[in-house]
Amino acid sequence: MSLDALTQTQAGAIARLREEVAAASRLLVMENLLDYSGHVSARVPGMDAYLIQPGVDPRSDVLPGRLLIVDFDGNVLEGGAGLRPPIETPIHGEIYRARPDVQSVLHSHMELAIAFTLMEGVQLQLMRARAVRWESGIPMHPDPSHIKLKSQGEALARDLGPSHALLMRAHGLVLTAESVPAILVDAVHFDENARAHMQALQAGKTPLPLTPEEIAQINKHEVRDFHIGKLWAYYLNKGRKAGVVRGE
Repeated sequence: MSLDALTQTQAGAIARLREEVAAASRLLVMENLLDYSGHVSARVPGMDAYLIQPGVDPRSDVLPGRLLIVDFDGNVLEGGAGLRPPIETPIHGEIYRARPDVQSVLHSHMELAIAFTLMEGVQLQLMRARAVRWESGIPMHPDPSHIKLKSQGEALARDLGPSHALLMRAHGLVLTAESVPAILVDAVHFDENARAHMQALQAGKTPLPLTPEEIAQINKHEVRDFHIGKLWAYYLNKGRKAGVVRGE
């Protein structure tokens, strides 16, 4: 499907995604989970393409109208003249190509996430209840450099596999989710979980991660859609009061 052939419904969906990506980016900066670098993207419905901010725009001031539509090979399909996407587009393109279930991707340089790639013999565990999101595992990608090449993106997507999170050695992390609000919520909980694990280590005690039985019990009562909606509304309201996102 080409952009010229979009129906009114599809155009409306893209407009909503633009608002969500811009808001999520600003809110993640507000929560110190995104900084001068990193990016949120969202798959464009019905196309092998995604929305992402221009590489040079401040993450604290992402504007819906400046978001680019980029294909899986990093080519700009729609966007302002001269605007280019971030250099690490292969992270997003190759994950979307390999994982049709993924609708949003976050690449961040979350400090606590990086810390767990810098300690010998310490693997980030599922500590907090919401960490059941990552029960399929939190693999680590060994390449610490910028993921600028298609081959690098393919290797990263292979290491991610079916998981929803991946640590990048001495670099950062990648999260995947079913929506932009979900990617914000997962980022908050990933940071909470890493913090809880680090606090146990700093206390000099042996961390007690969730057991398989506890994970099953949590999943039995999990209502993810409700939880995502609740937290998305909370952070939007917090952001509006702080002047970070628009007040509509």
